[in-house]
Amino acid sequence: MWGSKKDRPQNGDAPEDDQASARSASRRSYEPREEPSERTRLLDRPRPPNSDGYLDPDDPAVSPYNLWSVRFMRWLTVFFLMISCLWWTLLLISIFVSPPRMHSRGSGFFDFAYTCLTIGNLLVAVIFFSGPAKALRITTTIIGAFLIIDMIIILAVGRIRLEEGWVGIVSVVWAVLISIWCILTDRVVAWGKREEEERLTGRPETRRTLKEWLAVLLATVLTVIFVIIVILMTGTLGIRARDSTLGMYGERILVDGDKYAVHFACVGNISYTKGKKDATIMLEAGEEPSEYDFEHWAYNAYQNGTISRYCYWDRPGYAWSDNAPSPHSAGMSADALSEALARAGEEGPWILVSAGTGSIVSRIFSSRHLKEVTGIMIVDGMHEDLLHRIGSPGRGFLLWAWGIISPLGMERLGGAIFKGRTREDRVYGRNAYQNGKFIKAQLQENLVADSLSKNEVVSARNIQSSNTPLVIVSSAIKCRSDNEWERKQRDLTKLTDNLVSWDVVNKAPHQVWQTLEGRTAMEKRLGELVKAARKVEIPTVEKEKLF
Repeated sequence: MWGSKKDRPQNGDAPEDDQASARSASRRSYEPREEPSERTRLLDRPRPPNSDGYLDPDDPAVSPYNLWSVRFMRWLTVFFLMISCLWWTLLLISIFVSPPRMHSRGSGFFDFAYTCLTIGNLLVAVIFFSGPAKALRITTTIIGAFLIIDMIIILAVGRIRLEEGWVGIVSVVWAVLISIWCILTDRVVAWGKREEEERLTGRPETRRTLKEWLAVLLATVLTVIFVIIVILMTGTLGIRARDSTLGMYGERILVDGDKYAVHFACVGNISYTKGKKDATIMLEAGEEPSEYDFEHWAYNAYQNGTISRYCYWDRPGYAWSDNAPSPHSAGMSADALSEALARAGEEGPWILVSAGTGSIVSRIFSSRHLKEVTGIMIVDGMHEDLLHRIGSPGRGFLLWAWGIISPLGMERLGGAIFKGRTREDRVYGRNAYQNGKFIKAQLQENLVADSLSKNEVVSARNIQSSNTPLVIVSSAIKCRSDNEWERKQRDLTKLTDNLVSWDVVNKAPHQVWQTLEGRTAMEKRLGELVKAARKVEIPTVEKEKLF
């Protein structure tokens, strides 16, 4: 029974305690709440009944992308990838056509290799961005450490620094910075992932799904491959640093507006016969550097007294010479030789002795120095109608592919470690073909052989003086195995009207001087050419044609 009436609740009334609770709840419902953020824990938020307020660990909402710092780093990583791809494209083009002020005296393949490695690191970082792993941090740290060593070598070794130029330095520094960025990114994403798991699930997640494990495995395999690549590149740079200490006979002369330098040397002294200056022999090697066998034959002829003086040089990209800007034709090589002779203070008369593809350069040089060339000797030379053989697209692609992997230096490293190959072997000897500069020079010859170079040598043939003494020495093995080669060798005997001799040396390969019979025949014919050159006078009619 209720007491008095006033003690009893009226209709629609509630006890005072219940009313106070209702008023308090009403006030709380109207109080402004703090806006939840990425730092707000779920337990602090209104939650449905019978719920602990946490999300399932497999919920897609549990992601490090919830943090603006992580999203910003991903955007920057994509931006760096775009910059690297643009730089990669520019370097790829520069192999074939050198942009202004971007010419590298080296091969250009190292710059390209560092940029490829940079893009690889960034692609792994972007694709596997949300799945950081300790294995990735370890492998990326190893990559960064070796890249720092590469940067130190390039900056510390003067010869390599000169060859790589600012393009190579920028490429390796950028690769170092990107490797550090990838390590930093992985650390930040790992932190963000842990933070979001604690905030949204109540604890950091230690397990991974099968998909995540496969992603980590694939990313680790890729970065391990990158580790192997950078180790090989570092070893190759070490080999290059070692080779840069090899001394050379002669000097390096800047040409083409000081864009690159070529190696030039002379042996012997100027002599006179009956008051007339004797011609100096000018050697032009074929498919290999002059110092490899070809110059040795000339030195023997000098010691035997057959000749009194000879000079030789290395075409751009060969031995101690720098690479020239692309494109580079045989006529450009002839002009580089002319400039080198002028800067060295060398004057004719000259007897040009050339072999293989080098005969193309000598013939062009002869047509541009008619007053100074008093004799031509061609040893199994390349004919202009056969230039399509070295200018074929298939050969060009193989040279390009070989150049791309040349920074790995697998053959050079293997030869140095297991076969005892020396600096001489790698710079101008039997292993010179493994050098990136040499490959770039071969690629340059390939690109314009059947176009620019062919046009230049065809014009040179029309200009060539008809009374210049000419000696042709051919390989019997090459002629017997290639009928077209034999026909073109016969055609070379018609370059001038003053053919001294044409010898087809039995059992001699394309490098005729590699056999005793070949060396003997070449030295004999060179002696006859020297005597014939002393009688050469440029006819007045031909002098008038020059002007």
